[in-house]
Amino acid sequence: MNYEEIGRMSVLSLAHVGDAVYELLVRTRLAEKGLATVVGLHRATVQLVKAPAQAKAAAVLLPLLNEREHAVYRRGRNSHVNSVPHGATKAEYHAATALEAVFGYLWLAGERERVRELFEAVMEVEDAT
Repeated sequence: MNYEEIGRMSVLSLAHVGDAVYELLVRTRLAEKGLATVVGLHRATVQLVKAPAQAKAAAVLLPLLNEREHAVYRRGRNSHVNSVPHGATKAEYHAATALEAVFGYLWLAGERERVRELFEAVMEVEDAT
């Protein structure tokens, strides 16, 4: 897809794709780390993809975003959501949606290397904690 087509998509559509992309990256990383049981993989995945964790990841990424990515982030953060999942604040959920929108935007634009770069920046901080 080209940037113009992606720009016409709803931000929640971008977040929908970005949610899947981010979770796939997390699952791949955990499998590569050698977590062998399905239960262990699932629990570790949930800890990294739930809204509070994604909000922390968004804080890491925010200073790394270029102007276009930052515009997508703002659209995602300001999107109207009907409900917030248990265990997350409204602010965390908005930040998580923004993060997912950026990942969805980049994925649809074919910017796989940028997706990997941003994901690795998040994981560096995650691994350090």
